[in-house]
Amino acid sequence: MSNIIIVSNRLPIKIEKANGELIYKTSEGGLATGLSSVYKQGKNVWIGWPGIVLDKNKDKNDVSRDLKDENMVPVFFTDSEIEMFYEGFSNATIWPLFHYFNQFAIYDQSLFDAYRKANQRFCDSIVEVAEPGDIIWIHDYQLLLLPEMVRKRLPEIRIGFFQHIPFPSYEAFRLLPWRREILFGMLGADLIGFHTYDDMRHFLSSVSRIAAIPSTKGVINIDSRHVEVDSFPMGIDYQKYSDAASSPETLKREVDYRTSIGKQKLMVSIDRLDYSKGIPQRLMAFDLFFEDHPEFLGLVSLILIVVPSRDNVGEYKRLKEEIDLLVGKINGKLGTIHWTPIHYFYRSFSLHSLSAFYRMADVALVTPMRDGMNLVCKEYIASKLDQRGVLILSEMAGSAKELSDAILINPNDINQIVEAIYTALTMPPDDQKAHISVMQESLKRYNIHHWVKIFMDKLNEVIETQKSFATKIVDKNVMKVFKDQYDKAKKRILFLDYDGTLTGFHDLPSKAKPDAELLEILEKLANDKRNKIVIISGRDRQTLEDWLGKLDIDIIAEHGVWLKEQGKKWNTIFHMRNDWKDEFRPIFESYVDRTPGSFVEEKDYSLVWHYRKVETGLGELRTRELASHLRYMASNKNLTVMEGDKVVEIKNSEVNKGYAADKWLMKDKYDFIFAVGDDWTDEDTFSAMPEKAITIKVGQISSVAKYRIESYKLVRNFLKYLITD
Repeated sequence: MSNIIIVSNRLPIKIEKANGELIYKTSEGGLATGLSSVYKQGKNVWIGWPGIVLDKNKDKNDVSRDLKDENMVPVFFTDSEIEMFYEGFSNATIWPLFHYFNQFAIYDQSLFDAYRKANQRFCDSIVEVAEPGDIIWIHDYQLLLLPEMVRKRLPEIRIGFFQHIPFPSYEAFRLLPWRREILFGMLGADLIGFHTYDDMRHFLSSVSRIAAIPSTKGVINIDSRHVEVDSFPMGIDYQKYSDAASSPETLKREVDYRTSIGKQKLMVSIDRLDYSKGIPQRLMAFDLFFEDHPEFLGLVSLILIVVPSRDNVGEYKRLKEEIDLLVGKINGKLGTIHWTPIHYFYRSFSLHSLSAFYRMADVALVTPMRDGMNLVCKEYIASKLDQRGVLILSEMAGSAKELSDAILINPNDINQIVEAIYTALTMPPDDQKAHISVMQESLKRYNIHHWVKIFMDKLNEVIETQKSFATKIVDKNVMKVFKDQYDKAKKRILFLDYDGTLTGFHDLPSKAKPDAELLEILEKLANDKRNKIVIISGRDRQTLEDWLGKLDIDIIAEHGVWLKEQGKKWNTIFHMRNDWKDEFRPIFESYVDRTPGSFVEEKDYSLVWHYRKVETGLGELRTRELASHLRYMASNKNLTVMEGDKVVEIKNSEVNKGYAADKWLMKDKYDFIFAVGDDWTDEDTFSAMPEKAITIKVGQISSVAKYRIESYKLVRNFLKYLITD
């Protein structure tokens, strides 16, 4: 039975050292809670840093021994390594850039080197415990290089990766000097997960435009592997917060807090100290609220909880000072002996204290400038047992996609926040209940345990899909088996792709034109009365007619637009329109104007942009731009955009090689069915073949074909072997 190895920067425990003794405390974080049911089972393990720097080998050995009993494997670092890897590249480069605070990002090669070294340390730990068939689930931005590192050491292992912070748009991500290394690091995984569709879309865009790897419906094909990218909104342990809200300890603290604060309405704001949380903007909006609505003076207070974080770092230290000044200014300006506008706490609180604050609060103010998910808003909703309360939520938080019944605001619009506060404080109780109940039902269903399950289910699904794409090499033994089947068959049909399969050239007619060897092979195949030979190509019908028309073979041209049986005229499967080309032709021509070496090929029912002769790098860049442009223009137009080997083609959606091949298969019964091709367009052909068919993919790309062969030269050798006596 396979084991699950969870890998994150931190273990789900906190270790402290007091009076020479090591003290272990369980983490109450959402991830630790959700994955506790996974890593504690059987031989599953959790690998991560224990949160403490230990210099003595004895302490390290003691920690390793103690944690082994808890299914944990510690990865140790020195102070300088933590400073360079965690506080450095992870939080001084990746964190600000991915949260769109580009001005705070530090680009330092030594920091990236430390980051790579730390990721390698995690990789070494994984290799030590991993066994064949295990599943590796890697988490978050501190370990972006790790999936590829593990893949190189354990090629057959199953890897999932989940990012808990936003993934920035291409325009922001491209600022990172090590952007390609980061992308390929992540692409070592089989399944890559994000909280939102926007993050997923940004990642795919960067992969397309920076790594020059296209994707289709969230699927990327790289190094003969099938990688899927999807969104999985992370939930909370709903029952945990619901139970905490009704516990005697929470109720006692609520009474104590309420007695101290008074009877005024309460708003709650809980965040870790970070510039991405929008705390100063929130305070300024709170101040402006009383200017616009002085009737609420003395009637509303804000409980502001800021959890300490990195306040020795310049930007965080300045942020802390700004918050302190704003709180002091507002309280000094508006406060009275009987009323404090802001109750400010710069520290963390226990679960029961937080639960008491959630219960008391009439309004939760959650307004980050950018956030991967943000679980505070979900905890607030789960704690409202009486369904009384209003959530004001930034639309820049991932949770906004799920909690649409909250009052959604743009955190950069202070006036909108002010209006939202007024709306929240004056919302009728019945409306509050209606909104809270809808959000609670959603959070109950999509809780943390559901998140874990759907990710693992999806990873297993991806692995099964990869297995279905697995191909066997056509070696001498396989060739002999096929030869025996060929010789015994009485009626055969062979579907042969042309470019890249029978010849090595895709673009230039002068080079792709069939040579004497190929013509001889095709002629011998066609002369056998038991054979029906079908050339199935993306090339235009006139070229194929000129090259192959004299042979006793059938031809499918332009990916299935035009069909021709030997001795008959060309015809189409069904009537198609091509007037759409007038709209798209100028787009293609504009890219030719901007890209020396490229050209447009116009077929009867498609347009093709070729860039084989374009400067390396420029062609890939223009391809990403053109493909994206075409897909946007083609939406709702019944057109398909395809990316092949150095080509981008747009055509009618009804057209594909598989549909055309199926027409031939329906005409007769064959006891030997064969199909070979090298491009993604040939996948349609392979999919149309019956189970008994022999399907062969040319090259290294993963495929639904059953077998794989290295090159067009070996395809020719194979065909010559079939026709030998």
